Amino acid sequence: MSFNSLGLSDALLKAVSKQGYTTPSPIQQKAIPLILEGKDVLASAQTGTGKTAGFTLPLLQLLSQGQPLRQRPVRALVLTPTRELAAQVYQNVKQYSTYLDIRSTVIFGGVNQNPQVATLRNGVDVLVATPGRLLDLHNQRLISLANVEILVLDEADRMLDMGFLRDIKKIMAVMPSKRQNLLFSATFSKEIKALANEILNHPVLVEATPENTTVDAIDQQVYRVAKGLKPDLLVKLISDGNWEQVLVFTRTKHGANKLTKKLISSDITAMAIHGNKSQGARTKALDGFKKGTVRVLVATDIAARGLDIPLLPHVINFELPNIAEDYVHRIGRTGRAGASGLAISLVSADETSFLRDIEKLIGERIPMEIVEGFEPDPNASTEPIKQGQGQGRNSRPQARKSSGNNQSSGSSANRNRNRRRN
Repeated sequence: MSFNSLGLSDALLKAVSKQGYTTPSPIQQKAIPLILEGKDVLASAQTGTGKTAGFTLPLLQLLSQGQPLRQRPVRALVLTPTRELAAQVYQNVKQYSTYLDIRSTVIFGGVNQNPQVATLRNGVDVLVATPGRLLDLHNQRLISLANVEILVLDEADRMLDMGFLRDIKKIMAVMPSKRQNLLFSATFSKEIKALANEILNHPVLVEATPENTTVDAIDQQVYRVAKGLKPDLLVKLISDGNWEQVLVFTRTKHGANKLTKKLISSDITAMAIHGNKSQGARTKALDGFKKGTVRVLVATDIAARGLDIPLLPHVINFELPNIAEDYVHRIGRTGRAGASGLAISLVSADETSFLRDIEKLIGERIPMEIVEGFEPDPNASTEPIKQGQGQGRNSRPQARKSSGNNQSSGSSANRNRNRRRN
Protein backbone atom coordinates (compact mmCIF):
# COMPACT_ATOMS: atom_id res chain seq x y z
CA MET A 1 0.00 0.00 0.00
CA SER A 2 1.17 3.56 -0.74
CA PHE A 3 0.20 6.92 0.74
CA ASN A 4 -1.60 7.68 -2.55
CA SER A 5 -4.26 5.11 -1.67
CA LEU A 6 -5.21 6.74 1.66
CA GLY A 7 -7.17 9.66 0.21
CA LEU A 8 -4.63 12.38 1.03
CA SER A 9 -4.34 15.55 -1.04
CA ASP A 10 -1.52 16.21 -3.51
CA ALA A 11 -0.06 18.86 -1.21
CA LEU A 12 0.21 16.37 1.66
CA LEU A 13 1.55 13.60 -0.57
CA LYS A 14 4.24 15.99 -1.80
CA ALA A 15 5.19 16.84 1.80
CA VAL A 16 5.30 13.15 2.75
CA SER A 17 7.50 12.37 -0.23
CA LYS A 18 9.81 15.24 0.72
CA GLN A 19 10.35 13.56 4.08
CA GLY A 20 11.37 10.37 2.27
CA TYR A 21 8.36 8.22 3.16
CA THR A 22 6.75 5.98 0.56
CA THR A 23 4.82 3.30 2.46
CA PRO A 24 2.45 4.06 5.35
CA SER A 25 2.91 2.19 8.63
CA PRO A 26 0.10 -0.07 9.91
CA ILE A 27 -1.30 2.61 12.25
CA GLN A 28 -1.29 5.12 9.38
CA GLN A 29 -3.05 2.69 7.03
CA LYS A 30 -5.80 2.08 9.58
CA ALA A 31 -6.24 5.51 11.18
CA ILE A 32 -5.91 7.98 8.31
CA PRO A 33 -9.00 6.92 6.29
CA LEU A 34 -11.16 6.79 9.44
CA ILE A 35 -10.07 10.26 10.56
CA LEU A 36 -10.70 11.64 7.08
CA GLU A 37 -14.26 10.31 7.39
CA GLY A 38 -14.67 12.44 10.52
CA LYS A 39 -14.90 9.51 12.93
CA ASP A 40 -13.72 9.55 16.52
CA VAL A 41 -10.79 7.16 16.90
CA LEU A 42 -9.38 5.28 19.89
CA ALA A 43 -5.93 4.06 18.84
CA SER A 44 -3.41 1.80 20.53
CA ALA A 45 0.01 2.89 19.30
CA GLN A 46 3.41 3.19 20.87
CA THR A 47 6.12 5.73 20.10
CA GLY A 48 7.93 4.70 16.93
CA THR A 49 4.91 3.28 15.09
CA GLY A 50 4.33 6.39 12.97
CA LYS A 51 1.32 7.44 15.05
CA THR A 52 2.12 11.17 14.84
CA ALA A 53 1.72 11.22 11.07
CA GLY A 54 -1.27 8.94 11.58
CA PHE A 55 -3.24 11.81 13.07
CA THR A 56 -1.31 14.83 11.73
CA LEU A 57 -1.84 14.12 8.02
CA PRO A 58 -5.63 13.66 8.09
CA LEU A 59 -6.00 16.52 10.59
CA LEU A 60 -4.22 18.90 8.20
CA GLN A 61 -6.31 17.72 5.27
CA LEU A 62 -9.59 18.27 7.12
CA LEU A 63 -8.55 21.79 8.12
CA SER A 64 -7.34 22.69 4.63
CA GLN A 65 -10.63 21.70 2.98
CA GLY A 66 -12.35 24.86 4.19
CA GLN A 67 -11.36 28.49 3.78
CA PRO A 68 -9.09 29.76 6.59
CA LEU A 69 -10.98 32.02 8.99
CA ARG A 70 -9.81 35.63 8.91
CA GLN A 71 -8.57 35.77 12.49
CA ARG A 72 -7.20 32.22 12.52
CA PRO A 73 -8.70 30.82 15.74
CA VAL A 74 -7.37 27.51 17.02
CA ARG A 75 -9.26 24.84 15.07
CA ALA A 76 -7.21 21.77 16.04
CA LEU A 77 -5.67 21.10 19.45
CA VAL A 78 -3.08 18.38 20.10
CA LEU A 79 -2.42 17.71 23.80
CA THR A 80 0.78 15.90 24.79
CA PRO A 81 2.21 14.99 28.21
CA THR A 82 5.76 16.34 27.80
CA ARG A 83 7.61 19.25 26.27
CA GLU A 84 9.77 16.97 24.14
CA LEU A 85 6.80 15.19 22.61
CA ALA A 86 5.02 18.51 22.02
CA ALA A 87 8.06 19.84 20.15
CA GLN A 88 8.29 16.64 18.12
CA VAL A 89 4.60 16.72 17.12
CA TYR A 90 4.89 20.39 16.19
CA GLN A 91 7.84 19.64 13.89
CA ASN A 92 5.72 17.00 12.15
CA VAL A 93 2.86 19.47 11.71
CA LYS A 94 5.23 22.04 10.21
CA GLN A 95 6.83 19.55 7.86
CA TYR A 96 3.57 18.10 6.57
CA SER A 97 1.87 21.48 6.15
CA THR A 98 4.69 22.90 4.01
CA TYR A 99 2.45 23.20 0.94
CA LEU A 100 -0.74 24.14 2.79
CA ASP A 101 -2.10 27.46 4.04
CA ILE A 102 -2.02 26.25 7.62
CA ARG A 103 -0.47 28.04 10.60
CA SER A 104 0.69 26.15 13.67
CA THR A 105 2.63 26.63 16.89
CA VAL A 106 3.60 24.83 20.08
CA ILE A 107 3.32 25.96 23.70
CA PHE A 108 4.75 24.37 26.84
CA GLY A 109 6.09 25.41 30.21
CA GLY A 110 9.65 25.91 31.33
CA VAL A 111 10.22 28.80 28.93
CA ASN A 112 9.08 32.43 28.68
CA GLN A 113 5.44 32.59 27.63
CA ASN A 114 5.69 35.97 25.83
CA PRO A 115 6.95 34.66 22.46
CA GLN A 116 4.27 31.97 22.56
CA VAL A 117 1.58 34.56 23.27
CA ALA A 118 2.82 36.78 20.42
CA THR A 119 2.51 33.88 17.97
CA LEU A 120 -0.97 33.03 19.21
CA ARG A 121 -2.12 36.63 18.72
CA ASN A 122 -1.16 36.40 15.04
CA GLY A 123 -3.53 33.45 14.74
CA VAL A 124 -2.88 29.70 14.43
CA ASP A 125 -4.94 26.87 13.01
CA VAL A 126 -3.17 24.02 14.81
CA LEU A 127 -1.99 24.27 18.40
CA VAL A 128 0.24 21.64 20.02
CA ALA A 129 0.39 22.04 23.79
CA THR A 130 1.05 20.52 27.17
CA PRO A 131 -1.94 20.82 29.54
CA GLY A 132 -0.31 23.02 32.18
CA ARG A 133 0.84 25.87 29.95
CA LEU A 134 -2.37 25.72 27.92
CA LEU A 135 -4.54 26.18 31.01
CA ASP A 136 -2.26 28.93 32.33
CA LEU A 137 -2.68 30.94 29.12
CA HIS A 138 -6.40 30.25 28.97
CA ASN A 139 -6.86 31.41 32.55
CA GLN A 140 -5.03 34.61 31.62
CA ARG A 141 -7.48 35.03 28.72
CA LEU A 142 -4.60 34.88 26.26
CA ILE A 143 -6.07 32.03 24.23
CA SER A 144 -9.53 30.83 23.20
CA LEU A 145 -10.52 27.24 22.43
CA ALA A 146 -14.07 28.14 21.40
CA ASN A 147 -13.48 27.18 17.76
CA VAL A 148 -11.72 23.83 18.18
CA GLU A 149 -12.98 21.30 15.64
CA ILE A 150 -10.51 18.47 16.30
CA LEU A 151 -9.01 17.36 19.62
CA VAL A 152 -6.10 14.93 19.79
CA LEU A 153 -4.93 13.39 23.06
CA ASP A 154 -1.49 11.94 22.33
CA GLU A 155 -0.01 9.42 24.77
CA ALA A 156 -3.12 9.74 26.89
CA ASP A 157 -2.00 7.01 29.29
CA ARG A 158 1.07 8.99 30.26
CA MET A 159 -0.99 12.14 30.76
CA LEU A 160 -3.13 10.27 33.28
CA ASP A 161 -0.03 8.89 34.98
CA MET A 162 1.26 12.44 35.36
CA GLY A 163 -1.96 13.57 37.03
CA PHE A 164 -3.41 15.61 34.16
CA LEU A 165 -6.93 14.17 34.19
CA ARG A 166 -8.49 17.18 35.92
CA ASP A 167 -6.64 19.56 33.57
CA ILE A 168 -7.85 17.61 30.54
CA LYS A 169 -11.44 17.86 31.77
CA LYS A 170 -11.06 21.61 32.30
CA ILE A 171 -9.74 21.99 28.77
CA MET A 172 -12.58 19.94 27.29
CA ALA A 173 -15.09 22.11 29.16
CA VAL A 174 -14.03 25.25 27.28
CA MET A 175 -14.21 23.65 23.82
CA PRO A 176 -17.29 23.10 21.65
CA SER A 177 -19.05 19.86 22.53
CA LYS A 178 -19.41 19.08 18.84
CA ARG A 179 -15.94 18.17 17.64
CA GLN A 180 -13.90 15.23 16.37
CA ASN A 181 -11.87 13.44 19.05
CA LEU A 182 -8.78 11.28 18.57
CA LEU A 183 -7.23 9.44 21.52
CA PHE A 184 -3.86 7.71 21.17
CA SER A 185 -2.51 5.55 23.97
CA ALA A 186 0.20 2.91 24.31
CA THR A 187 -1.99 0.90 26.68
CA PHE A 188 -5.72 0.54 27.31
CA SER A 189 -5.99 0.67 31.08
CA LYS A 190 -9.29 0.96 32.91
CA GLU A 191 -8.61 4.68 33.33
CA ILE A 192 -8.01 5.15 29.62
CA LYS A 193 -11.19 3.28 28.74
CA ALA A 194 -13.14 5.45 31.18
CA LEU A 195 -11.70 8.61 29.63
CA ALA A 196 -12.49 7.33 26.14
CA ASN A 197 -16.10 6.64 27.14
CA GLU A 198 -16.37 10.18 28.43
CA ILE A 199 -14.99 12.11 25.45
CA LEU A 200 -15.30 9.89 22.36
CA ASN A 201 -18.48 9.59 20.33
CA HIS A 202 -18.99 6.08 18.89
CA PRO A 203 -15.24 5.62 18.43
CA VAL A 204 -13.56 3.20 16.08
CA LEU A 205 -10.86 1.10 17.76
CA VAL A 206 -7.54 0.96 15.92
CA GLU A 207 -4.55 -1.15 17.00
CA ALA A 208 -1.21 -0.91 15.23
CA THR A 209 0.23 -4.05 16.79
CA PRO A 210 -1.05 -6.61 19.29
CA GLU A 211 -1.15 -4.99 22.72
CA ASN A 212 2.01 -5.26 24.82
CA THR A 213 4.12 -7.18 22.30
CA THR A 214 7.85 -6.65 21.86
CA VAL A 215 9.70 -5.96 18.63
CA ASP A 216 11.15 -9.11 17.05
CA ALA A 217 14.33 -7.31 16.03
CA ILE A 218 15.28 -6.62 19.67
CA ASP A 219 17.75 -8.93 21.40
CA GLN A 220 16.91 -9.04 25.12
CA GLN A 221 19.37 -9.93 27.86
CA VAL A 222 19.20 -10.02 31.65
CA TYR A 223 22.27 -9.71 33.87
CA ARG A 224 21.73 -10.86 37.44
CA VAL A 225 23.85 -8.65 39.68
CA ALA A 226 24.18 -7.46 43.26
CA LYS A 227 22.42 -4.12 43.64
CA GLY A 228 25.52 -2.25 44.76
CA LEU A 229 27.53 -3.53 41.78
CA LYS A 230 25.14 -2.28 39.11
CA PRO A 231 27.00 1.00 38.37
CA ASP A 232 30.33 -0.75 37.86
CA LEU A 233 28.75 -3.46 35.70
CA LEU A 234 27.10 -0.79 33.55
CA VAL A 235 30.46 0.92 33.04
CA LYS A 236 32.07 -2.41 32.11
CA LEU A 237 29.37 -3.32 29.56
CA ILE A 238 29.49 0.08 27.85
CA SER A 239 33.29 0.20 27.84
CA ASP A 240 33.91 -3.41 26.77
CA GLY A 241 31.25 -3.18 24.07
CA ASN A 242 32.50 0.23 22.93
CA TRP A 243 28.86 1.32 22.71
CA GLU A 244 28.39 4.83 21.39
CA GLN A 245 24.68 5.51 21.84
CA VAL A 246 23.05 4.10 24.96
CA LEU A 247 19.74 5.08 26.57
CA VAL A 248 19.72 4.09 30.26
CA PHE A 249 16.54 4.04 32.37
CA THR A 250 16.42 4.70 36.11
CA ARG A 251 13.37 4.85 38.38
CA THR A 252 14.11 8.23 39.95
CA LYS A 253 15.54 11.64 39.13
CA HIS A 254 18.05 11.36 41.98
CA GLY A 255 19.15 7.98 40.67
CA ALA A 256 19.61 9.42 37.17
CA ASN A 257 21.82 12.22 38.49
CA LYS A 258 23.91 9.87 40.64
CA LEU A 259 24.44 7.38 37.81
CA THR A 260 25.39 10.16 35.38
CA LYS A 261 28.13 11.34 37.74
CA LYS A 262 29.41 7.76 37.99
CA LEU A 263 29.61 7.42 34.21
CA ILE A 264 31.37 10.74 33.77
CA SER A 265 33.92 9.82 36.46
CA SER A 266 34.57 6.65 34.42
CA ASP A 267 35.38 8.72 31.29
CA ILE A 268 32.04 7.99 29.64
CA THR A 269 30.27 11.12 28.39
CA ALA A 270 26.76 11.15 29.84
CA MET A 271 23.91 13.51 30.61
CA ALA A 272 20.69 13.06 32.58
CA ILE A 273 17.22 14.02 31.45
CA HIS A 274 14.30 14.26 33.88
CA GLY A 275 11.56 16.55 35.15
CA ASN A 276 13.85 18.69 37.33
CA LYS A 277 16.04 19.65 34.38
CA SER A 278 15.35 22.95 32.64
CA GLN A 279 14.07 22.90 29.08
CA GLY A 280 17.45 24.17 27.88
CA ALA A 281 19.32 21.40 29.70
CA ARG A 282 16.97 18.74 28.34
CA THR A 283 17.33 20.02 24.78
CA LYS A 284 21.12 20.19 25.10
CA ALA A 285 21.29 16.62 26.41
CA LEU A 286 19.11 15.23 23.63
CA ASP A 287 20.96 17.14 20.90
CA GLY A 288 24.32 15.92 22.20
CA PHE A 289 23.04 12.36 22.32
CA LYS A 290 21.75 12.48 18.74
CA LYS A 291 24.98 14.06 17.45
CA GLY A 292 27.18 11.54 19.25
CA THR A 293 28.96 13.96 21.59
CA VAL A 294 27.10 12.30 24.49
CA ARG A 295 27.47 8.51 24.62
CA VAL A 296 24.91 7.82 27.33
CA LEU A 297 21.57 9.47 28.06
CA VAL A 298 20.25 8.60 31.52
CA ALA A 299 16.50 9.12 31.76
CA THR A 300 13.39 8.52 33.81
CA ASP A 301 10.31 7.07 32.14
CA ILE A 302 8.32 10.31 32.04
CA ALA A 303 11.21 12.40 30.72
CA ALA A 304 12.00 9.86 28.00
CA ARG A 305 8.41 9.45 26.82
CA GLY A 306 8.07 10.85 23.33
CA LEU A 307 11.77 11.28 22.63
CA ASP A 308 12.46 10.89 18.92
CA ILE A 309 15.75 8.98 18.68
CA PRO A 310 16.02 7.13 15.36
CA LEU A 311 18.00 3.88 15.04
CA LEU A 312 18.85 3.71 18.74
CA PRO A 313 21.07 0.61 19.15
CA HIS A 314 21.11 0.12 22.93
CA VAL A 315 18.58 0.43 25.75
CA ILE A 316 19.59 -0.52 29.30
CA ASN A 317 17.25 -0.93 32.24
CA PHE A 318 19.55 0.05 35.10
CA GLU A 319 16.48 -0.60 37.21
CA LEU A 320 13.47 -2.58 36.05
CA PRO A 321 10.21 -0.64 35.91
CA ASN A 322 7.57 -1.40 38.53
CA ILE A 323 4.93 -1.79 35.82
CA ALA A 324 5.60 -4.53 33.27
CA GLU A 325 4.09 -2.59 30.35
CA ASP A 326 6.72 0.11 30.84
CA TYR A 327 9.40 -2.45 29.98
CA VAL A 328 7.81 -2.88 26.56
CA HIS A 329 7.69 0.89 26.05
CA ARG A 330 11.33 1.28 27.09
CA ILE A 331 12.88 -1.41 24.91
CA GLY A 332 10.61 -0.49 21.98
CA ARG A 333 12.85 2.54 21.44
CA THR A 334 15.43 0.29 19.79
CA GLY A 335 15.07 -2.14 16.89
CA ARG A 336 13.08 0.29 14.77
CA ALA A 337 12.86 0.75 11.00
CA GLY A 338 14.25 -2.73 10.36
CA ALA A 339 17.41 -2.13 12.43
CA SER A 340 18.55 -4.53 15.12
CA GLY A 341 18.61 -3.46 18.75
CA LEU A 342 19.86 -4.66 22.10
CA ALA A 343 17.89 -4.31 25.34
CA ILE A 344 19.75 -5.15 28.55
CA SER A 345 18.32 -5.30 32.08
CA LEU A 346 20.46 -5.24 35.23
CA VAL A 347 18.38 -7.17 37.75
CA SER A 348 19.01 -7.31 41.50
CA ALA A 349 17.31 -9.62 43.98
CA ASP A 350 14.58 -7.15 44.94
CA GLU A 351 13.52 -6.89 41.28
CA THR A 352 12.82 -10.61 40.89
CA SER A 353 9.05 -10.18 40.94
CA PHE A 354 9.28 -7.33 38.39
CA LEU A 355 11.21 -9.61 36.02
CA ARG A 356 8.67 -12.39 36.52
CA ASP A 357 5.83 -9.99 35.61
CA ILE A 358 7.67 -8.80 32.50
CA GLU A 359 8.32 -12.33 31.25
CA LYS A 360 4.68 -13.23 31.84
CA LEU A 361 3.58 -10.17 29.87
CA ILE A 362 5.82 -10.77 26.83
CA GLY A 363 5.27 -14.53 26.93
CA GLU A 364 8.91 -15.56 26.93
CA ARG A 365 11.90 -16.11 29.18
CA ILE A 366 14.65 -13.55 28.74
CA PRO A 367 18.17 -15.05 28.49
CA MET A 368 20.06 -14.60 31.75
CA GLU A 369 23.76 -14.20 32.41
CA ILE A 370 26.08 -13.53 35.36
CA VAL A 371 29.35 -11.67 34.82
CA GLU A 372 32.30 -12.89 36.85
CA GLY A 373 33.09 -10.42 39.60
CA PHE A 374 29.55 -9.00 39.51
CA GLU A 375 27.63 -11.94 40.95
CA PRO A 376 24.26 -11.40 42.67
CA ASP A 377 24.19 -11.34 46.45
CA PRO A 378 22.91 -14.77 47.60
CA ASN A 379 21.78 -13.29 50.90
CA ALA A 380 19.83 -10.36 49.45
CA SER A 381 16.07 -10.25 49.96
CA THR A 382 13.86 -10.90 46.97
CA GLU A 383 11.10 -8.78 48.47
CA PRO A 384 10.10 -6.15 45.91
CA ILE A 385 10.87 -2.50 46.51
CA LYS A 386 8.03 -1.04 48.54
CA GLN A 387 6.02 1.82 47.14
CA GLY A 388 7.54 5.13 48.15
CA GLN A 389 11.04 3.75 48.83
CA GLY A 390 13.38 5.58 46.49
CA GLN A 391 10.60 6.17 44.03
CA GLY A 392 10.36 9.92 43.63
CA ARG A 393 7.69 11.71 41.66
CA ASN A 394 8.46 9.77 38.49
CA SER A 395 7.03 6.57 39.95
CA ARG A 396 3.72 5.41 38.61
CA PRO A 397 2.71 3.10 41.49
CA GLN A 398 2.51 5.98 43.96
CA ALA A 399 -0.14 7.64 41.85
CA ARG A 400 -2.07 4.40 41.57
CA LYS A 401 -1.98 3.95 45.30
CA SER A 402 -4.29 6.91 45.72
CA SER A 403 -8.03 6.59 46.02
CA GLY A 404 -10.15 7.08 42.95
CA ASN A 405 -10.84 10.76 43.58
CA ASN A 406 -7.25 11.58 44.36
CA GLN A 407 -6.01 9.73 41.33
CA SER A 408 -8.37 11.57 39.09
CA SER A 409 -7.61 15.03 40.28
CA GLY A 410 -4.32 14.94 42.16
CA SER A 411 -3.42 17.42 44.85
CA SER A 412 -2.92 21.07 44.04
CA ALA A 413 0.78 20.69 44.72
CA ASN A 414 1.08 17.78 42.30
CA ARG A 415 -0.73 19.67 39.57
CA ASN A 416 1.53 22.65 40.06
CA ARG A 417 4.61 20.44 39.81
CA ASN A 418 3.28 18.91 36.60
CA ARG A 419 2.64 22.33 35.10
CA ARG A 420 6.10 23.53 35.98
CA ARG A 421 7.49 20.41 34.35
CA ASN A 422 5.43 20.88 31.20
